[in-house]
Amino acid sequence: MENVTLNVQGMSCGSCGNKVDGSIRKLEGIEDVQVNVASGEVAVVFDKGQIAVAQVVAAIESHAYVVAK
Repeated sequence: MENVTLNVQGMSCGSCGNKVDGSIRKLEGIEDVQVNVASGEVAVVFDKGQIAVAQVVAAIESHAYVVAK
């Protein structure tokens, strides 16, 4: 399993965090997701054999949030 922490801009409330969490958890190969709205950090544990970080980023950005590169 791989771990990555992404900095997400634009999350401002619990509902935002829930959208991000839900969209990531739907992806194949995700083991765990921890969203911290206050810090803007999203920690993801995933199987890199099943999913790439770019797919996680795409799921977040599909909700109009920006993942800082």
